[in-house]
Amino acid sequence: MDERRLVKVSKYLAKHLRHRPERIGLTLSPDGWADVDELLAAAARHHFPITPAELREVVAANDKRRFTLEGGRIRANQGHSVPVDLALPSVPPPELLYHGTPEGSVEAILRAGLLPMGRHAVHLSPDTETARRVGARRGRPVVLTVEAGRMAADGRTFQVSANGVWLTAAVPPDYLRRDP
Repeated sequence: MDERRLVKVSKYLAKHLRHRPERIGLTLSPDGWADVDELLAAAARHHFPITPAELREVVAANDKRRFTLEGGRIRANQGHSVPVDLALPSVPPPELLYHGTPEGSVEAILRAGLLPMGRHAVHLSPDTETARRVGARRGRPVVLTVEAGRMAADGRTFQVSANGVWLTAAVPPDYLRRDP
């Protein structure tokens, strides 16, 4: 599959497995899973046919590992705006995690903290390189350091998704810093 088609299918899956399953008549289980056959049939009905081979390739080739394919079902690993419970256990985070954001958002974040903004959780990266890539999607990136170990010691919980993205309900401003 060429790169353009790979990206197009990935975006289609993200839209319908994370945000708008009802748009194509798809129903997610309470923990976010969709039946693969139902997904492929729904996509075809809505003039976006996806072959099983394309679906497998998108799941395997996605650099962010956004999806998990298991048995005859698929789900997005995180980032949902529709109600799902991914049933991820709480785990102790590393001492530091990172959040990439466009430069124009930094001052507001440092004042108010990181909020989920319509998603179920705030997404944090395990390294600065990943955070920088995330922040660059919408402008000049800035990487903020999150004192995750201190947050956990203060009673805040963390989960880690199947693709290594760290999740937490919110990050208050006193746990954030912008390193020079």
